[in-house]
Amino acid sequence: MGSIIKCCFTGHRPQSLPFGFNETDERCITLKNEIAKDIEKHIVEYGVNYFITGMAIGIDMFAAEIVLNLKEKYPEIQLEAAIPCIEQPDKWSTILQERYRSILSQCDKTTIVQLHYNKECFHIRNRYMVDSSDYIIAVWNGKPSGTMKTIQYGRKQGKEPTIIYF
Repeated sequence: MGSIIKCCFTGHRPQSLPFGFNETDERCITLKNEIAKDIEKHIVEYGVNYFITGMAIGIDMFAAEIVLNLKEKYPEIQLEAAIPCIEQPDKWSTILQERYRSILSQCDKTTIVQLHYNKECFHIRNRYMVDSSDYIIAVWNGKPSGTMKTIQYGRKQGKEPTIIYF
């Protein structure tokens, strides 16, 4: 295998998305299609063969599932789960915990950024993903948020994110 070219994802949780948890909403379907196009563009045009997801509900999980689906077409791509802390899914619904475990079981690598939750663990996870990546795909609503901070951090590191605005 040639060199490893990495891309990470940042984006909102369902509470900050206009369609919330409704993944059958046309806006969600359109957004997932946009994410898929950007991921495929990064594979084909930039040679990305390694993706990192932060495994949060929402954009992180959508992107992870898209990468896993694209493995059929691009078997060389790999997916890493960057877990902010081992308690990440503990308060989620059973269905979301099962989805999380399903994605994790298909990842090529899992990195637990720190063992236990504290208020910094998500920021540490985001910096780890940006520092480990050559590219960033962001889904952002333009408002102050963790996504915005990750975009700003990426820019400070000289990595201009591809941003999908919604």
